[in-house]
Amino acid sequence: MLDATALSALETRNLKKSYGAVDVLHDINLDMAEGEFLVLVGPSGCGKSTLLNCIAGLEEITAGSLMIGGRDVTQEPPKDRDIAMVFQSYALYPTMSVGENIGFGMRIRKVPKAQMDAKIKEVATLLQIDHLLDRQPAQLSGGQRQRVAMGRALVRDPKLFLFDEPLSNLDAKLRVEMRAEIKRLHKSTGASIVYVTHDQIEAMTLASRIVVLKDGYVQQVGTPEEIYDRPANTFVADFMGSPPMNLLPAKVVPEGLLIDDHLLTMPQWDATGLPAKLTLGIRPEQMSIGGSDLRITPTMIENTGAESYVSFMLAGAQLTARVPGRMDEDSVTEVGFDVAREKLCLFDGETGARIPV
Repeated sequence: MLDATALSALETRNLKKSYGAVDVLHDINLDMAEGEFLVLVGPSGCGKSTLLNCIAGLEEITAGSLMIGGRDVTQEPPKDRDIAMVFQSYALYPTMSVGENIGFGMRIRKVPKAQMDAKIKEVATLLQIDHLLDRQPAQLSGGQRQRVAMGRALVRDPKLFLFDEPLSNLDAKLRVEMRAEIKRLHKSTGASIVYVTHDQIEAMTLASRIVVLKDGYVQQVGTPEEIYDRPANTFVADFMGSPPMNLLPAKVVPEGLLIDDHLLTMPQWDATGLPAKLTLGIRPEQMSIGGSDLRITPTMIENTGAESYVSFMLAGAQLTARVPGRMDEDSVTEVGFDVAREKLCLFDGETGARIPV
């Protein structure tokens, strides 16, 4: 929940969206403070773009309420919601110059020319495209076009910015550059942003808080650190992280956890109240090579340059360890790992919910 002293950029209460008999969003409750960067993330079909469209007013809410800047806009049309949206497809007018595209909304609102020109110059300088104001969209790169689309939103100075997968049409290098640009933009403007992506790296690097969605249900809301270190359930653990968290069945024994015939001893272990069977979560980087907790035979080693991914089977599950440096796949027959016990996550073997320990 929001701090009582914080100003609200966005609130949703029991928001539902259905298409006929098909429920797409289920009781979405969100609180977003002014200046936050809230990222909606999840697999395809989870409802993140539908939720963004509901916030924008492009989709009608079936039930519940929506407030922007402390004002109930549940029944308001998009033009009255004080929002600006940046789309996946840049949606630039091809016959207008960069400057004309950025200033189009102001011209429609009949903003005085001197004020409009000053604002266009200010935003273009902020986005480092002030030297492109006279060019046509066809003369721009994908990254430059996306900057123009952001500029058109920025001149509005709205209560809320909505970004709908704005980087998905860019190549890998441009995505990294534009991700840094958006982060810099948020820091310099303090804007309130709701950002949709399926890319967990974008979510982790950009967000103040992340909303993880699955099948129209909110799975977890938290900071990137909370989502990564303390996932609410096995879905979040598996979805967030690249490679994802390793999940494998384990049995509770007095000394610790039994994984197949490997005993992972747990100092100061209290098994009271734990289910007999649970799911153990280990991040790939939490296994350090050269230890004795687990001794395994790799099934594959992938060298990425600065680090290697070591894949192996354990307790019927495919696991990956991320280790520094390069490993020679042909010369490695058995590897010993130590596991960082303080970072382990335990999940209920039946429900998948995380067990606080």
